[in-house]
Amino acid sequence: MSAPAGRIGARVKRGDDPRLLTGRGRYVDDLTLPRMVHVAFVRSVHAHARLARVGVDAARRVPGVVGVLSGDAVARLCKPYRGILLHYKGMKTGAMLPLAVERVLYVGEPIVAIAAVSRAAADDAAALVDVQYEPLPAVLTPDAALAAGAPLIHPELGDNLLYETRLSAGDADRAFARAHRTWARTFTTGRHTGVPLEPRGLVADYEPATRSLTVWISTQVPHMMQAVLAELFDLPEHRLRVIAPDVGGSFGIKIHVYQDDMAACAMALRLGRPVKFVAGRRESFLSDIHAREQTIRVEVAADGDGMLTAMRASITAAVGPYSAYPRSSVVEGGQVLRLLPGPYRVRNYNAALRVVTQNKVVTSQYRAVGHPIATAVTDSMIDLIARDLGLDPAEVRRRNLVRPEELPYASATGNVYDSGSYHAALARLLDVASYDRLRREQATARAEGRHLGIGLSCFVELTGPGAQFYGVGGAPISGQEGTTVRLEPGGAVTALVGVTNQGQGTHTALAQIIADELDIPLDRVAVLSGDTAVVPYGGGTWASRGMPIGGSATLLAARALGERIRTVGAALLGAHVDDLELRDGRAMVRGSPERGLSFGELARTAHFRSNELRGVEPSLEATVHYTNPAAWTFTNGAHLAVAEVDIETGRVRVVRYVAVDDCGRIVNPALVEGQVAGGIAQGLGGALSE
Repeated sequence: MSAPAGRIGARVKRGDDPRLLTGRGRYVDDLTLPRMVHVAFVRSVHAHARLARVGVDAARRVPGVVGVLSGDAVARLCKPYRGILLHYKGMKTGAMLPLAVERVLYVGEPIVAIAAVSRAAADDAAALVDVQYEPLPAVLTPDAALAAGAPLIHPELGDNLLYETRLSAGDADRAFARAHRTWARTFTTGRHTGVPLEPRGLVADYEPATRSLTVWISTQVPHMMQAVLAELFDLPEHRLRVIAPDVGGSFGIKIHVYQDDMAACAMALRLGRPVKFVAGRRESFLSDIHAREQTIRVEVAADGDGMLTAMRASITAAVGPYSAYPRSSVVEGGQVLRLLPGPYRVRNYNAALRVVTQNKVVTSQYRAVGHPIATAVTDSMIDLIARDLGLDPAEVRRRNLVRPEELPYASATGNVYDSGSYHAALARLLDVASYDRLRREQATARAEGRHLGIGLSCFVELTGPGAQFYGVGGAPISGQEGTTVRLEPGGAVTALVGVTNQGQGTHTALAQIIADELDIPLDRVAVLSGDTAVVPYGGGTWASRGMPIGGSATLLAARALGERIRTVGAALLGAHVDDLELRDGRAMVRGSPERGLSFGELARTAHFRSNELRGVEPSLEATVHYTNPAAWTFTNGAHLAVAEVDIETGRVRVVRYVAVDDCGRIVNPALVEGQVAGGIAQGLGGALSE
């Protein structure tokens, strides 16, 4: 049965699409303010070097240049900052500043910021800055960071180890000693980055008279940026406004604090005029956070039936010279540590994590933080077990999956799976993919000399994190989400939401929730987000929290508005509030539809003739804040890929891909399918071409 048009469960096109697809979007780079200047950066060409000289005289003389900032100057405007989460006990990192001082620690680190009346003039001036380097030994790989005699990236820290921890459950050593067979492998994962269609950018406008700063920025997290900017630049938070206009993609890239962004804001404070910085694509590769550079040494033990009896692992994550601020750079490694068992029944587990510095771009959270690494490692080991024991890979997975009767299930790493469809998802996948037929086709291909591979993956996914993820560690990152809904005089509904939109269709899905709850047409709902001066406080969009957290807040706010509409309607109709129902944009007495008011009639009375509401508050607005009562919530899925490999050239051709994802209640199937397809495309890119 299909859902009613525009309601929860209906396939609805994104409401922003007509505007965006016809070039009417308003992105950061579309913004022009009076007296605005543009910033360009001089960036390091060395991974590690001492700054012997930074000569800016020639740059200052370029026509149109209005400001030049070096590391020492910007350090007087911006406090140093460290990406430390207090609940990661023993974590340490060097202090970061917007521009390098004395040393550069990675290729691309900004050294000098130049403001000019045009970006071209700023770039011309940047080319004239005379930077003389004294190269220093660089640390490039995870293992090199911990090698004896390795150069110290931050000598004051004593070593290159930012964080280490261990998780242990059961008796892994005993299980290994008794195992039918054991397997050991070392996996290395290369660096990835998000590459959204719209690069990072901002416009910062400082008003010295009121000490107020307005920043338009391509971000997922406006309120976090407001808190960060207020702290780093010692500005009153209520004088700091952050606006996220249209944002062209993010993938986690736009939830972090970047040195060049902070330097651009410092330039605005120095000049007292608007400053724009938009990263070029090459700059993006040199400055956007990277992710996933890890070495994972893993061992598994199994019995003769392929049942996992134990797992041991050693994870070394290399994260660049600093821990990213404010989310840190330890979370991805921590996720791998906790997610390695996945949806499988591993009771004996012993694993260690080390997070180390290196002379490369800073790494931090990027789409599916830690999940792809943990899943790839564990599923690869299960394939080894199946191969060596002569078992079918799907059957080995089925035998090891958490069973329905075991839910809620506490994993060996402390994760609690409150629900899940592990066996059902795998069964559905094998059925949809015609798995047995694929195996027959594979055998035929092998006989013909063609190499056809079938890959399987069963996984868990952490979603909807609450305050326990970052807030308890001291980071200014909200775990809750707020929504305000208001009935306008004309009968339409405006929603102000803390979650943000970067192309996922967030506004459309939230509008569907409101339309469904209030029984009004979808085109009678407008959703606004991204402006800290307007919307309720919230954490923004990341870690699959838009619908679980933001959607829940919106549903509850719409429900509260419905109660207010019924209360006002009952007063106007002389009925009891419990007898009123909302249907087709009207408040009417149940069983007497002729006794009713349209939302517009009701709202105009409350807004303009409130004297008619004796003893009833004329309020048609509701705000609700929602947080996940658990630390986070797990979902799951199962994917299958068929690929043909040319063993002469190494060329890989993906023949087929099938995905089964347990999404719970789906607000808009078209949007969900788009997100899954996008994730598959991004995963294939990471596996084969990045």
